[in-house]
Amino acid sequence: MNKKKIFNDPVYGFVTIPTELLFDLIEHKYFQRLRRIQQLGLTGFVYPGALHTRFHHALGAMHLMSLALRTLKDKGVKISAAEGEAAMIAILLHDIGHGPLSHALETAIFQNVPHEQVSVFLMKRLNEEFHGKLSLAIAMFEGSYGRPFFHQLVSSQLDMDRLDYLNRDSFYTGVEEGRPGADRLIKMLRVHDERLVLEEKAVYSVENFLVSRRLMYWQVYLHKTVTSAEQMVIRVVQRARDLARQGVEVPANSCLGYFLGRAVSLEEFEKDDKILNHFVELDDYDIWSAIKTWAGHPDKVLSYLAKSILHRNLLKIVLAPEPFDEEFRLGIRDLIEEKFGLSPEEAELLMIPGRLSNSAYNAESQEPIEILTKKGDVVNVMEASDLPNIRALSQRVEKFYICYPKEIV
Repeated sequence: MNKKKIFNDPVYGFVTIPTELLFDLIEHKYFQRLRRIQQLGLTGFVYPGALHTRFHHALGAMHLMSLALRTLKDKGVKISAAEGEAAMIAILLHDIGHGPLSHALETAIFQNVPHEQVSVFLMKRLNEEFHGKLSLAIAMFEGSYGRPFFHQLVSSQLDMDRLDYLNRDSFYTGVEEGRPGADRLIKMLRVHDERLVLEEKAVYSVENFLVSRRLMYWQVYLHKTVTSAEQMVIRVVQRARDLARQGVEVPANSCLGYFLGRAVSLEEFEKDDKILNHFVELDDYDIWSAIKTWAGHPDKVLSYLAKSILHRNLLKIVLAPEPFDEEFRLGIRDLIEEKFGLSPEEAELLMIPGRLSNSAYNAESQEPIEILTKKGDVVNVMEASDLPNIRALSQRVEKFYICYPKEIV
């Protein structure tokens, strides 16, 4: 069987799967699960075209990695065939541990179990299945390989993951301002002392990338309506979880029911293979199926949230530069209590306060974006720029929000 396949990607055109091992990993059931997890969760409630999947994104990031490796080789960086394949495996599998509906459920059914760590667990399991062929990729992914630039290509402030999701998400949402100029940035990559840097003439391209990132966060990822929808999904799953753990019957299929019924920590994930077996069966369809069922549940909070999500009757969301005071919150809770005939504790569940924060660039990071000057010096991109944009983009912007049912207004 010819495993060196070509597929047509709507963002990049024809993309090649260059090795048999990469093909076999793409064909594996763990990776195929990503077809059933949307890249942008509930963003389709605002941008109807945003229905692409983690599967799309992983393949796109793999393609950008192949372009970056080719650029570096053309500039004289020695990269063996094994290293090149390992880097492409690391970026291909970087999201393999993602749970359903993007980031929405990472805190709703797990106890501080980040998807990056679940990705490591799954990569190690795949490594056993593929007789150690992923060891180098795992070292690159975790940052323990002796050539740091490989890890930076996979995970840094200017990695192939970010370049693809900005490219792809702007394409599918139609937000043209989000295009990061990935082609030029990749062409400007260099390696200096085994670290990833950019040529000096890339400074303005980096500024464009950071502006694109800031715009995409406020216009797409942290859009206030998307925030309301995601918080409702988190809250409906949390309510189902709390009821299930109190002994109330909450219908769900076996894999979702497993996680609703027990608190699972990172340590348990690592020790108990059964947990990972349940996790790899979990996808967006399980959550949507459960929400449809919960719409008819006797619990008023659970059924209200489930129905509202299904019919896109989203909670009203109000933004403010400062946290909402206690008096305002108590007033909203009282109105919810009166309108829906709930107890104060139940009314509290239909009021969701929170905070949004975003900085396009972390200048204080241990891995800043670095520029190689014409004099041979390596400097932080913020120092290399003669414009104030990057300094401004590194400032963290915070907004506070509160969500509540429209019916009380």
